[in-house]
Amino acid sequence: MPETADPAGSDAAEPAEPIGVFLLDDHEVVRRGLRDLLDAEPDLRVVGEAGNAREAIARAPAVRPRVAVLDVRLGSSGAGGDHEGIEVCRELRARLPGLACLMLTSFDDDEALFDAIMAGAAGYVLKQINGSDLVSAVRTVAGGRSMLDPGATARVMARLRGPQPSGPVELERLSPREREILQLIGEGLTNRQIAERLFLAEKTVKNRISSILSKLGVGRRIQAAVIAERIRERETGQ
Repeated sequence: MPETADPAGSDAAEPAEPIGVFLLDDHEVVRRGLRDLLDAEPDLRVVGEAGNAREAIARAPAVRPRVAVLDVRLGSSGAGGDHEGIEVCRELRARLPGLACLMLTSFDDDEALFDAIMAGAAGYVLKQINGSDLVSAVRTVAGGRSMLDPGATARVMARLRGPQPSGPVELERLSPREREILQLIGEGLTNRQIAERLFLAEKTVKNRISSILSKLGVGRRIQAAVIAERIRERETGQ
């Protein structure tokens, strides 16, 4: 007797694994709200949380999240306090290079925004953001893209227009072609657009960008873009 076919189809694709999210906020009510918001989405799952930097650094590597939503300021320091959450971002990114950190803050602070980008954060949003937009931001950074609150890019560029020191020593290690690619990264071009502009294979561009990031000592494309903008501002005298 012939076997009965599987009604679901033997080749049916298994559901995708939910995106694991780790939460860091010193207010339990905020963490609970974030957890409820994210866990309500079928493709997201909160896999861990912490109320301070020490707990976050100890717990997050064990659960290996794809995204960490980190409060920029911890404790009762208020608007004038430090950016301890950014240090957590830097530490976790060193231990989990594939981790995407989304910085969450109550304060519109250009210095913190700049520091977060240079620490390797994939996104930076204000706590005034509505729930659906925060969920979208988590998905965006989980997909390997950058997420900045509206107007943040312009503020970073304005920050860069102030007096800047000379470029990093590592810049001297870039080949002429790599410096050319770095310039195009700073202009916001995608890998495909860079490949078309320079008549290269897209895979070649991807490999060159990996080399550029390594030589500059940064982990994200947006950090390279910031460096490229510094160079442009210095060379044009603007």
